[in-house]
Order: sequence, then C-alpha cells, then structure tokens
Amino acid sequence: MMMAGLLFLTTLAFVIWQPRGLQIGTTAITGALAALALGMVSFNDVLTVTNIVWDATLAFIGIIILSMVLDEIGFFEWCAIKTAKFSHGNGHLMFVYALLLGAGVSALFANDGAALILTPILLAKMRILKLNTKSIIAFLLAGGFISDSASLPFVFSNLTNIVTANYFHIGFGEYLANMAIPFIVSTIISIVVLWLLLRKDIPTHVDINLLKNADDVLKSKLLFYFSWLFLALLIAGYFIGDSYGLPISIFALGGGLLFLAISSITKTVEPLHIIKNAPWQVVWFSIGLYIVVYGLKNAGLTDYLNIALKELSSKGDIAAIIGTGFISAFLSAIMNNMPTIMIMDIALTDIPNQALVYANIIGCNLGPKMTPFGSLATLLWLHVLAQKGVKIGFWEYSKFGLIVTPPVLLAVLLSLV
Repeated sequence: MMMAGLLFLTTLAFVIWQPRGLQIGTTAITGALAALALGMVSFNDVLTVTNIVWDATLAFIGIIILSMVLDEIGFFEWCAIKTAKFSHGNGHLMFVYALLLGAGVSALFANDGAALILTPILLAKMRILKLNTKSIIAFLLAGGFISDSASLPFVFSNLTNIVTANYFHIGFGEYLANMAIPFIVSTIISIVVLWLLLRKDIPTHVDINLLKNADDVLKSKLLFYFSWLFLALLIAGYFIGDSYGLPISIFALGGGLLFLAISSITKTVEPLHIIKNAPWQVVWFSIGLYIVVYGLKNAGLTDYLNIALKELSSKGDIAAIIGTGFISAFLSAIMNNMPTIMIMDIALTDIPNQALVYANIIGCNLGPKMTPFGSLATLLWLHVLAQKGVKIGFWEYSKFGLIVTPPVLLAVLLSLV
C-alpha cells in the first residue's frame, strides 16, 4: 500500500507541476509503466483499465473536437456577446447570465470544454468591457466553479459520468432521469452562493456598447444556424443509441468528426489544425493514471472504502448519500477526481444502492473545486488563464473553493435523496 501510494502521489505531483513542459499524458503513462514494472499491476489489469476508460476517453475527444470547430466558426463568442447584451448593462444580471451560459456549455460540451473554450472568450470580453481586476477575477472564479458543478445532467457532461455510467451499465435516458433535478439544483444553488460571496466585486453597470455585434463574429451564418440543428440531432442520437446499447463514443466522436468534415467542406475551418490541437494527451492521461490507481486497488484501498460505505448504507439513505458524496468530494480534492471515481466505483460494486453511485458522481464533480488540482478541468482552466496573463494563487483558489463547495454539495446531495 505504501509503495502504491507513493507512486500515485509522485505521478500526480508531476501531473500538476509539469516541469519543463512535461505533458500530463507522458507523466501518467510513465507512472503506469512503473506500476507494471514493480508488479503493482499486471498486464490483465492494464486490459481491464483500458476496457473501463476507452469509451469515456474517445467520447471526450469527440466532444472537444466538436467544441473546437464550433469555437472556430464563432458559436461560443456569439453566445457570450448575446448573453452580455441581454443584461442591458446591469452587471449583476450579466454575472447571472454568464453563469447560466457556463452551465449550458458545461452540460452540452463537458466541463473541460467549458474550461478550454469559454474561459478565454469571457476573459477577452471582460477586458473589452474594461472591468477592473477584482471584477474579472470574480467572474472567472464563478465561471470556473460552474463548469464543474453543472457537469451533471448528461452522461457526456463529464468524464467521471461516462466512466461510472459504463461501469454500472447505466443508460443515457436513465442517467438523465436521475440527474436532471440535481443538475437544476446545483446550477441554481451555485449561482446564489457565488453571487452572495462575490457580489461586492461585481460592477453595478457595464457599458455593453463596447461590444461588437454578435453576428459579426460568425465565420459562416449558414453553418452557425445548421450547428443548432446538428446539436439537436446529436442529442437525439444519444437516446437512440441508448435503446440499442451502443457506446456513447460512437455518437460523441462520430458527431465531432462529422461536423469537422462538414465545416471543412464549407472551407470554414482547417481540419488538420483542429486534429493537431485536440487534447490527445488526455487519452494517455486517462489510461495511465487509472492504471496507477488500479495499483492502489490491488493494494487494498478499495476494500477499506467498501467497509466504510457498507457501514454508511446501514444508517439509512440520507446518511449514506451525504456520506458517500462527501467521501468522494474529499478524495477528489486531495487526489484528483479521475482516480477517485474509479476507486469509488470499484468500492461500490457490491453495494445494492444505486443512489450511492449518483452520490459518488456528484461528489467527484463538485469536490475537486476545493483545490486547484482536484480536476483536470481546473488544471486546464488555470493553465488557460496563466497563458492570458491571469494568475490565481493556490491559497486564493483553495480559500474560495472551501467556502463555496460544501454548501452547494450538501444541497445537491439532498436533492438526490
């Protein structure tokens, strides 16, 4: 257990630190090879892990490709400008609308998509609007939080959702039916708590006349209007695939590549640029880190968690759901939500209470917001901001996350009950 834990912590430290530009996928694969060489995992374990994560990883790549193409044609910038202008210059309304936009993007394009694509667009617009530094940080912190807290409604809204849905054989429609209310509650409570905490830093009035016309940012109006139909058909495809038991990646990756092909035919985007800049390192990160985590499972960590979860289950649904959610949240905050979701899924395998499966997802989606390294989305978000000249320190972020996350998490878990 000590060796497996040390290897995991070392791998995670290098993933967060990224010395000399070391890619996260390279680090994770190196850790996986070390686990294999030291006998912590077997080759059969590698095959087992690959079988668990392949669908989630390919689906994620597809969603990101689709998001990148939409970003290239001006889809998200159009939405951001329209959202700002809907506020009619009221800073507090703009704050709420920006969070609603973030929630929608996170739900439809995954939390990582919201972090990678929407963040730089919103930052650029806030600078055009000449908001002060405190206001910009307030909007960014709130947007970063909502990207994870709103990643609940669909299987594809978060990698953790896909991994768990596949592991427990939960269909697309069944998942949506159980997580629709927690998603609505999470979005509303997140906005209320964030507004209460940050309201002093939100400007009363914003000069929206500084923004250009939304239609002017579109590369192709025809493709823009077609994209709304395409998204509706893609969502319908997920439901159809669910009835036939098809992997979600068939529609997510297939849809992303199809839209890329359509955009290429219309000469709107450069396909090689999109493919080259897709986050392929996430593929190696997912497989590699999960293999390292499987070493912890082999060392007995999941057995200890299983005992704790069974004890919680004996205390009734409310205690079991809240307890499971907060255990997942705490583990996600200190060891990242990707390995946490796998460890907790394994620990929940023989516990006949599916509510705990959803509590685990909620904990793993919201809990990471307590630390900067809790989720891949947050690491990407901080990386994007640093490239744009905005640096948010470890303690500044953690203090914010520790204040906001617990009350939102508790409310969402209670809505699951």
